[in-house]
Amino acid sequence: MQPLKMLNNVQKARLLHSLLINEIPDFLGYLNELTETVLNDKERVSAEWKNQLFGVDFWFGLAEEVQRVMAKYPKDLHKSAAVFADQLFDGYTAIFTAHALTQYVANGRDTDPKFKPAVDLLFS
Repeated sequence: MQPLKMLNNVQKARLLHSLLINEIPDFLGYLNELTETVLNDKERVSAEWKNQLFGVDFWFGLAEEVQRVMAKYPKDLHKSAAVFADQLFDGYTAIFTAHALTQYVANGRDTDPKFKPAVDLLFS
């Protein structure tokens, strides 16, 4: 195994899924809620979008891409670490899903006491 600092987002997500698979369905539920909130409340999100690294339309596009992936691979995202990581944590999509992952644990939505430290270790 490579040193942690050498892992990319896909490798980190694959490791997280493999180690703590029981938490993944709840995270995916949260991820779906977040995409729905972002896309159904575009006016509020746009009004609050200040001094970000990229434009709000890019954020909406990422949310739409996450929804597309979740609709295309509903069962595989739960069961397969490879599909979970490759589809949700590769390229620009990783910006949205990594944000969702950190918000999921910051808001105390996780149920496994090992999940938050793992997310902090891998994605912070």
